[in-house]
Amino acid sequence: YGIAAVMPAAGEDEAVLECTMMGPQLLFNQAETIAITGGDLMPTLDGQPMPTYRAVTVQAGQVLRFQAPKTGCRCFIAFTGGLDIPEVMGSRSTYMKAKIGGYQGRKLQKDDVIGFRAPGVPKNLNIRCMSPEFIPRPVYTLRVVMGPQDEAFSDEGIRTFLSGTYTVTKEFDRMGCRLEGEVIAHRESGDIISDGIAFGAIQVPSAGQPIIMLADRQTTGGYTKIANVITADFRYLAQL
Repeated sequence: YGIAAVMPAAGEDEAVLECTMMGPQLLFNQAETIAITGGDLMPTLDGQPMPTYRAVTVQAGQVLRFQAPKTGCRCFIAFTGGLDIPEVMGSRSTYMKAKIGGYQGRKLQKDDVIGFRAPGVPKNLNIRCMSPEFIPRPVYTLRVVMGPQDEAFSDEGIRTFLSGTYTVTKEFDRMGCRLEGEVIAHRESGDIISDGIAFGAIQVPSAGQPIIMLADRQTTGGYTKIANVITADFRYLAQL
């Protein structure tokens, strides 16, 4: 991918690049200050390890690469100059299922060139770092709010859910995250009349294995939802 320069403006709500598992190779055509956060995909700048969770100035001609996931599975690259991506429905993010938003509604491909909205390195830039407590790690405790169908589970099922340790399976994408662990017991069945699904809702079908619903989830579903991951922990959930 190529990153070039173009036009003005930048702010807190600028677009970033999301990289899943294997990051891209980016050639900078102009100096810029960037920051990489999220999971540690072992970034390098011109072959040298690059620090994360802090602002780093890169020069024209330098190449950013990623090696492999060390912790977490998604990282985010932010640019002081913002990215020259048009707004769609008030957002610059990409919804690939509907092929709208972002860069032509799709994943980035080789030889794509994206401009900066406000190119250049700011003068008197204070290089900032983020506290280590926000850096992803291999094991998380996700906090939840119970419901809306927690009454469909036995007391033992509730205890199992709240005290158990679950492992992420290979059945994981932006729609949902299927977990594997001790069976969560229902009072009767895991089926309900379909109702709405919130981001972070934890469905438990009759088989007793939980599924956490993510950003591209369906709008409704017919499995009991034992709880919902709290909004503040979505940043952890996305790295599992």
